[in-house]
Formats: sequence, structure tokens, C-alpha cells
Amino acid sequence: MKLTVGGSLKTVFRPWVEGLENIPAEGPAILASNHLSFSDSFFLPAVLHRKVTFIAKAEYFTTPGVKGKLTAAFFKGVGQLPVDRSGGRGAGEAAIKSGIEVIERGELFGIYPEGTRSPDGRLYRGKPGGLARVALATGAPVIPVAMIDTEKIQPPGKVRPKLMRPGIRIGKPLDFSRYHGLENDRFILRSVTDEVMYEIMKLSGQEYVDIYATAAKRQIAEAAKQQAERDKAAKAAKSESGPTENADRA
Repeated sequence: MKLTVGGSLKTVFRPWVEGLENIPAEGPAILASNHLSFSDSFFLPAVLHRKVTFIAKAEYFTTPGVKGKLTAAFFKGVGQLPVDRSGGRGAGEAAIKSGIEVIERGELFGIYPEGTRSPDGRLYRGKPGGLARVALATGAPVIPVAMIDTEKIQPPGKVRPKLMRPGIRIGKPLDFSRYHGLENDRFILRSVTDEVMYEIMKLSGQEYVDIYATAAKRQIAEAAKQQAERDKAAKAAKSESGPTENADRA
């Protein structure tokens, strides 16, 4: 399945890649990437010679019906690992445990430190849980990755993807073995995460915003709601004043 999906993506979209030599030929590593699009988890594995496992929402694997089964098969084929992320702290622990298991098998583990897709193409503050804890618990190197222009292929609300070349920049491995065993120190977790995000920023060229992407999404949604309410009030006021103005002119 990976060969089929990866081959199709490379043929149709022809993604360009820089730094592929930074991916080890064998042994465990953590690929920490920015997150611009739903397709990031497909394009990155497509250009690698090794399997990389990402965490995915369990709903992608449990949706009923023919479409649900096809979706589940597709996600399994490209190396997605189902984790129930709806349970708060327990869900986070499950994701960390899954990541450690992938690393202990000597494989590549992919993770998005921002925790969710960027709402506006900017790079947001990394969450200090999953990435840093897996890195410090296992001693695996962290390889920063920058996805380029993937959000332009299929913007929100667009059904048909745009045929264009996305890019992938892969940075040099970061060694955090000096902090091994300190995965419960929140200051160390913050420091490790910030260092990785800085490297991703350099690779991607994105503007960095020092808040979480989830908070930015709430702000954007609230702003859109307030604007809709203002537009509604303005329309109502215009509708009420219309007959009076016409009568005055008569």
C-alpha cells in the first residue's frame, strides 16, 4: 500500500526534497515536522525509503461503512497508528507510549509538535509533551522537518486538489541524549521542544507565533463569530432604516 500511495503521489505532485541524506539508513529516529495540511502525513512517507509511523485519530480507523474501511486501509498503508486522542491526559499518555514502542522497534516515528494543523500557515509554539518525552525516554535523535506549500494543494473548502509541487526540507539530527531520564522535568521538556521548533522555523521560513495553534484557532473562530454578528446587525439595521429613508424622499 505504501509503495502504491507513495508512487502515485510522487508521480502526480512531484514533491522536491532537500536533506534526504539526514535520514539514517537504519535505527530509530524521531521526525518532528511542522503541520500545514492533512496531506503532510502522506507526502513525507512518500519520499522516504523507510517506513515512518505517525499518530492518527482513532476515528479514521473506526468509521463504519465501505468508505470507512477504505479510509482505515489507506491510513494503515501509509503508516498511520490509531490512538484515541479524545481522553485528555490519558490520550496523551497513550500517544507517548505508542511513540516509544515505535522507537524501541528501531523504526522512524513522525510527530507534529504543534499538535494540530496551522490555521494560517504560520508556525506555532510546540507542545512540550509528546515529542520531548519520547526523545528523552528513548535517547533517539530528533530530525526537524519542514513541509513547504502543502497547505496550498487543497485549501479548506476545496474538494479538488491543486496540481503543484510541494517541498520537504529535512534538517540535521538533533541529539538530546544529555537529558536522558529527565522526561518529567517540565523545564527540560520546554527547552527541548523550543530548540526543535527553532530548527523547523529555519528550515520552513515560516513566521513564528509564540502561542499554541489550538489557541490561535479559537481566536480565529471567535473573531469570525463576532464579525458574523456585526454583519447580521448591520444588515438588520439597514433593513429597518430602508423604508423610512424612502418615505422621507417621497
